[in-house]
Amino acid sequence: MSTAIERYQFTVADYERMGEMGILNEDDRVELIAGEIVRMSPIGHRHVGCVNALTDLLADVIRREAVISVQNPIRLSDDSQPLPDIALVRRQAFTHTVPVASEVLLVIEVADSSREYDRTTKLPRYATAGIPEAWLVDLGNEMIERYSEPRDGHYRLAAFATRGESLTSTVLPALTIPVDRVLGAASE
Repeated sequence: MSTAIERYQFTVADYERMGEMGILNEDDRVELIAGEIVRMSPIGHRHVGCVNALTDLLADVIRREAVISVQNPIRLSDDSQPLPDIALVRRQAFTHTVPVASEVLLVIEVADSSREYDRTTKLPRYATAGIPEAWLVDLGNEMIERYSEPRDGHYRLAAFATRGESLTSTVLPALTIPVDRVLGAASE
């Protein structure tokens, strides 16, 4: 006789209550995706350098249009509150609370070991929530992928840039990022 496995589906309210009660703390590398608490991959040295380089580049360009939120939660729905590496939040919508999807212009995920998870799980959630643009910095393939025009849980347009190239945002046209500046020195 087989037993069906039941999973408990958490809401954002449940998840936040776990933090308030000390069940989860700010050092736990977890996020809420589709009602499940998911352990995130550890952050490696290259990942840290990439997020820092992106933050530095973004600060010069988008300061008047958006707030840069680094590795902080965004609320996509009642059951999803991921922690993208970077979220650009509309400046006029910025409050001192967790931004909701309609306040987010662009999310950036930096991926090494989490590449497939980010591409197949997180990006579709961002598209479903209507976030206009998502970037995936693929450290393994040394490229940046830009996804835009969300519809029906998918981004309709994709653009790719590798070393020696730059990528321009569709929602923030003043934002052009040179891939080499984000990835740092080429590995041998």
